[in-house]
Amino acid sequence: MSKHSVFIVIPAFNEERRLPEVLQRLRRAGYDHIIVVDDASRDATAAVARRAGAHVVQHKHNKGQGAALRTGIKEALRRGADIIVTFDADGQHQVREIARLVRPLVRGEADVALGSRFLGRAPGMPLVKRITLWGSKLVERLFLGVKLTDVHNGFRAFSRDAARRIRITCNRMAHASEIVYRVHELGLSVVEVPVTIHYDRYAREKGQSVFNSFSILRDIIRLRWRERRRRSS
Repeated sequence: MSKHSVFIVIPAFNEERRLPEVLQRLRRAGYDHIIVVDDASRDATAAVARRAGAHVVQHKHNKGQGAALRTGIKEALRRGADIIVTFDADGQHQVREIARLVRPLVRGEADVALGSRFLGRAPGMPLVKRITLWGSKLVERLFLGVKLTDVHNGFRAFSRDAARRIRITCNRMAHASEIVYRVHELGLSVVEVPVTIHYDRYAREKGQSVFNSFSILRDIIRLRWRERRRRSS
C-alpha cells in the first residue's frame, strides 16, 4: 500500500486540545494527505490543524458530523484519493491500525472496511455506552436490515468507487447507520476489522450522551420512511 494514495478525513468540532497530537501521529506515520473539516468550531481547531500541515475545510455554521464527513469525502475525491479513511479528532483511534483497516481494500477483498471495537478492544468504555451501542445495533437490524457488530464507529475506509457512490444525507449522528444502509443498498462488499478504541476521560466527556440515542433513532426512522417513499414513487 502506498500511503500517498490514502486520504485521512477528520471531522472536528472544538478539538484544539487533542487534534494537534492526532495530526502529529498521522504525519509521523507517513500520512501526508489529511483533510480536517472544521464544523464551525468556537475554538482554534482550524488554526491548529493548519499549523500541523492539514488541509482545512471550514463550515460557516455547525452542521453535524455527517455533514462534515460528506464535505471531507467530497474534497478527498476532488484531490484524487484512492482510499479514504475517516478518523476521529479526539485521539480514540489508533494510527497504527489504519494499515490493517485498508488492507482488504488494497487486496480487492472489499469495497468498504468498518472498524469494530466489539471484534477488537474498547478499554475504558462505560457500561452505559456499551448498552446503548448494543441497543442501536438491534434498532438498525429492525429498521434498516443492517447486521454488523459496530455500526457507530467512526473508523472506516472506503475505496474511491464506494466513496463516490455512497450518499450521506443525514447531517448528524445517524449518518453512521445511513452509511451501512447505503452499502447494503448498493450491493457493495463490506468487511469488519477488529480495532482498538480508547476511552479516556477526555473521550468520555466529548462522547455522545444517552439522550442523543433518541435523536439517532428518530433520524433512522425518518431515513427509512424517506427511502420507502422514494422507492414507491
